Amino acid sequence: MIGEVKKLTVKYNGQTVGYLAVVDEGIAFQYDADWLKNGFSISPFSLPLKGDVFIDRKDNFGGLFGVFHDSLPDGWGELLVNRMCARKSVNYEKLNPLTRLSLIGENGLGGLNYEPTQAAETADSHFDLEELAEEANAVLNDTEKAVGDLDGLYLAGGSSGGARPKAHLRIDGEEWIVKFPCRIDPPDVGLMEFNANAAAKKCGLDVTEFKLFPSKKCSGYFGAKRFDRKEGRRVHVVSLSSLLETTHRIPNLDYVHLFQVIENICADKRDLYEAFVRMTFNVLYGNKDDHGKNISFLYDEMLGGYRLSPAYDLTRTPDKPEHEMTVMGNPNPTEKDLLKLAAYVGLAKGKTTGILESIKENIHKCT
Repeated sequence: MIGEVKKLTVKYNGQTVGYLAVVDEGIAFQYDADWLKNGFSISPFSLPLKGDVFIDRKDNFGGLFGVFHDSLPDGWGELLVNRMCARKSVNYEKLNPLTRLSLIGENGLGGLNYEPTQAAETADSHFDLEELAEEANAVLNDTEKAVGDLDGLYLAGGSSGGARPKAHLRIDGEEWIVKFPCRIDPPDVGLMEFNANAAAKKCGLDVTEFKLFPSKKCSGYFGAKRFDRKEGRRVHVVSLSSLLETTHRIPNLDYVHLFQVIENICADKRDLYEAFVRMTFNVLYGNKDDHGKNISFLYDEMLGGYRLSPAYDLTRTPDKPEHEMTVMGNPNPTEKDLLKLAAYVGLAKGKTTGILESIKENIHKCT
């Protein structure tokens, strides 16, 4: 049974961050008094570290601020949680946002978790990738097999985002996200993403550890080590879209916005050049799925500030006619646009020209 929730405590590695509550004006958030003394802003533009009561007036995320909406499943994860609720005769779409957040367990993305929880128990580390892939395919195709296997599949991937089926797995003591082909994917989609990440690493992008898990049914399953977990602790992560309180489902951001956010919140301004490397790679490699939820920032406790997260969801997207994020207003940017933006945000011309030429050369070697 899923009960309606009207108040939640927001936690981060056992510490109370603040409180969410349904009020007459919408959904309110307020930081905990101790967090105000020793914590950090979990969303610097919308939720500065102050004792105010914050209420989102834009309503882009059902009344939630973007940082909390990032905790909710999207795409594949949303499909699974919809199916799980339907089993319990509950319409997920009619649940209020706090009730939805209460369904997120320890396997949720990012650093925040919510109490009280109505989440199912976390899945154990026993798994078979071929079986998980088969079960995911059964769910996507609404076959009878999906009815019996949904519980385990939900525990493995019910908090996931993105369109492709995936599972959050503990492998040799470390946490990974492993992806499986969906209905419209070519059978070698895992190898394609592996090759894209290898090319990105060759081009100098900061990418998390990745590997291709073997399969007897396809070229392999792509896996990436989770960067929102470190040494047994959760890492706070917030997407670019959510920082700016805008949906990623509408292409309304330009890479200029990314550089402006870095300038405002990142503790290490070298992230400006990392952003230029990623933008250039996406344009020259043909990764047009570069929307604002595929770019994130994490809070580095050692640094005492925000920095760009490792790059993720990198692949070629030849069927997309335009980039999700424009470059100086151009949805199909050229090298000239890349250098124009670099000059606009004050990056050193010689350095950015060298980066561009190096990425061109390395992409050529990888293809």
